[in-house]
Amino acid sequence: MCLIAWNWQPHSDLPLFLVANRDEYYARPTLPLHAWTDASIFAGKDLQAGGTWLGLGPGGRLAALTNVRDFLNQRDSAPSRGALVSAFLNSDVSGSAYLQSIMQDSARYNPFNLLVYDGQTLLGFESQGARIVAMQPGISAVSNAGFNTPWPKLVALKNGLQRWVEQQAHPQAPGSDALFDLLAHDQPAPDAQLPNTGIPLERERALSSAFIRSEDYGTRASSLFMLRRNSARLIERSFDAQGCRGEVSLEI
Repeated sequence: MCLIAWNWQPHSDLPLFLVANRDEYYARPTLPLHAWTDASIFAGKDLQAGGTWLGLGPGGRLAALTNVRDFLNQRDSAPSRGALVSAFLNSDVSGSAYLQSIMQDSARYNPFNLLVYDGQTLLGFESQGARIVAMQPGISAVSNAGFNTPWPKLVALKNGLQRWVEQQAHPQAPGSDALFDLLAHDQPAPDAQLPNTGIPLERERALSSAFIRSEDYGTRASSLFMLRRNSARLIERSFDAQGCRGEVSLEI
């Protein structure tokens, strides 16, 4: 997962509303959003390593992960970060206890950010610095740097989600397609606004849009997760190099 934004309203009937894009190589085998047969999890599945990038577990538990763009600290031998998501969803410990439990071992993994919701509390974890972040009510986001690092696509998605939330008070409020339109924005940011992450400018430019398309790498899934007190609605659109491959919608 490479771009996530959410509206956290812990005392409302809709405590957590999340939108996300997962970017990955097209060749990496993946199952779309589904009910796992070997665990009480609703998520896509990485068939290469067995984990996931975004999922929902019992009691409204949610976890989502982004990789951190740090090519100097990438190791082919590192364990799969997707296992951190499925392990939390399979557990019954609090978000705080889970993040404390992985803190000492987080350097074993390639750099990542992890967002966890245990049904009560929303927390983030940045492996670079082994830092737990308490999420404040309102709209926040994360991409391939620390939480709320103002990369252009992150700022644009936060602003778009804020407008969508404000419009929900009106009778003609836009539906979920408007959120998918935000996730589908494929225009690169101006060069002057690009972050400097140590990759060539052409590559930095290609990765700067919310929705990524390239010859071998791009956005593989766009997701909406709406968590109410006693129910959830999950929608995912899947993509490959040829375009949209389908949509899954689940009411739980």
